[in-house]
Amino acid sequence: MASISRPHILHLHSSSPSFKLNPSSSLFRSRKLPNSLPFNRRRSFCSVNSTSHHKSESVSIVNNFLDYLNESWTHFHATAEAKRQLLAAGFHLLNENEEWNLKPGGRYFFTRNMSCLVAFAVGEKYDVGNGFYAIAAHTDSPCLKLKPKTASLKSSSYMMVNVQTYGGGLWHTWFDRDLSVAGRVILRRSDNSFVHKLVKVNRPILRIPTLAIHLDRTVNQDGFKPNLETHLLPLLSMKLEDTSSESKEKTAALSSKASHHPLLMQILSEELKCDVDDIVSIELNVCDTQPSCLGGANNEFIFSGRLDNLASSYCALRALVDSCESPGDLASEQAIRMVALFDNEEVGSDSAQGAGAPTMFQAMRRIVAGLANNYVGEGTFERTIRQSFLVSADMAHGVHPNFSDKHDEHHRPELQKGLVIKHNANQRYATSGITSFLFKEVGKIHNLPIQEFVVRNDMGCGSTIGPILASGVGIRTVDCGIAQLSMHSIREICGKEDIDIAYKHFKVFYQNFSSIDKLLTVDS
Repeated sequence: MASISRPHILHLHSSSPSFKLNPSSSLFRSRKLPNSLPFNRRRSFCSVNSTSHHKSESVSIVNNFLDYLNESWTHFHATAEAKRQLLAAGFHLLNENEEWNLKPGGRYFFTRNMSCLVAFAVGEKYDVGNGFYAIAAHTDSPCLKLKPKTASLKSSSYMMVNVQTYGGGLWHTWFDRDLSVAGRVILRRSDNSFVHKLVKVNRPILRIPTLAIHLDRTVNQDGFKPNLETHLLPLLSMKLEDTSSESKEKTAALSSKASHHPLLMQILSEELKCDVDDIVSIELNVCDTQPSCLGGANNEFIFSGRLDNLASSYCALRALVDSCESPGDLASEQAIRMVALFDNEEVGSDSAQGAGAPTMFQAMRRIVAGLANNYVGEGTFERTIRQSFLVSADMAHGVHPNFSDKHDEHHRPELQKGLVIKHNANQRYATSGITSFLFKEVGKIHNLPIQEFVVRNDMGCGSTIGPILASGVGIRTVDCGIAQLSMHSIREICGKEDIDIAYKHFKVFYQNFSSIDKLLTVDS
C-alpha cells in the first residue's frame, strides 16, 4: 500500500466573488490587481478571480477536480487518490488474490498495479442476471518516462536524464517547461522485505532547453522538428567538480547506483526519507510542475496537463460515489453500478492493467457468482452482459477557433456545451444508434446538453477503449467525452462548466438508466 501525501501547491485566489466584466466598462479599464494575495496549499488559480460563490458553487465539483489533478501527477497517483477517496466514502477494499464476500447494498473496489481500479455498488434489489451500468475511462496520459538507465553520458559538462516517449504526445510542448519527476519506487525494508511507495518531487529539477533561434535560423519557416532520441533529454544539473572530503565520501556512498545520477537518487531518498541504497527500483514519469488552475477572463476554462483522461476518470468516480452516498440510494436499485479506470490506453491498452485485459469482465463474473452464492444457472453471465450498458468516457476534440476547418462543418463540438457523443461508421468508436439514443434520453431527465462528433472523411480517426470492451463480450457501449483543446499537449484546456455537466450526466446515468432502458425493445 502506497503512502499518500497531500500536494504542497500554492492556491491563489481573490477574497471577492468572481463576476463577468464588460471589457468596455470603466471598471474593467481601471481595475488594479492586489499586491498580495492570500494563499492555501491545495489549489491554484491562474487569474485573480476565484470560482463564483453563488448558490451553484455548492453543487460544483470543479474545485475538487482541481485538487484531484494537482494530486495526480502520474497514473499511479491518480489511482492512489481515487483509492483514498473511495475508502473515505465507505467503499470496501477487495483483493483480487482473495475470496470476495459480497452482498446487496455493498460498495467495493480493487486496484491492479496501482494504475487500474474497478469500483462497484450493488443494488439492494439486485437479482442474479441483472445488468451492470458501467463507466470506463483511463488514468494514463502521454508523457516522458525515465529509461531503466537514466544517467546519460552524452555531455561532459551537464547531467542529462535518459527518457522515452509514452503515447502520442505533442513533444514540442515539453520544451522550456519547469519539470520534475514522480512515480513509484520499490524500497528494501530493514527485514529485507520490499514495499511499494509513491514519490513526487514538488519542485522543478528538470528542463528541456530549446535551441536559440540564432543557432537555428530557419526554425520558424521549416518548423520545429526535434529528434526524440537526441534532443529531448532533460537537463538535471551541471557536473560540478568538488574535491572536498565530504563530497568524495558522498560520491563513494552513491556509487552503487551507477545506472542513475547520484544526485537524482539523493533527491529521491530525501523525498522518501530513506537511504539511497534502500531504493532498489524506480518507475518514474517526467511531470510538469505548473499547477492545474482556472483561467480565461471569466475563469471559464481549466488549464492543466492530463485532462485526457483524468477529467473523465474523476467525473465518473465522483458520480459513482455520490450516487450511492446516502443509506437509501441503493434501496430500489436492481442493477450494479460500476466504474473502471484502466491504464495504458494511450499505447493501445494491451497490458495486464489495460482495457485489453479481461479485468472488468473477470470482476463481473466474480461478482455475479458471489452474489449467487456460487450457484450460477445456465447463461447467467451472458444474460447479465445483455442487460448491461457501458459508457466509454474519453476526452473529445472541441473545434479549434484557429483551425475550424479540421472539423466536419456540421459536427463541431464546443467547450462549455456539454458532453460529446462520438460516432464513427468504421467502428473506431463503439457508439450505435441505439446506445446514442439511450444516453441522450438519460441526459434529458435533467435537461443536460449533448453534442455529437464525427471526424471528417478525409482525416483519420482516433479510437478509445470503447471498441475494445464492446467487442470483448458484446456489451452495449456509447463513446462520449468532454470537449477540449490542445489534446496531448503538456498543457490542455477544457471548459469549467463541462466538468459539472459530465458529472451530472454520469450520476443520472447511474440513478435512472434502468427506467430508460426498459422503455426500448430491440431484439424480441
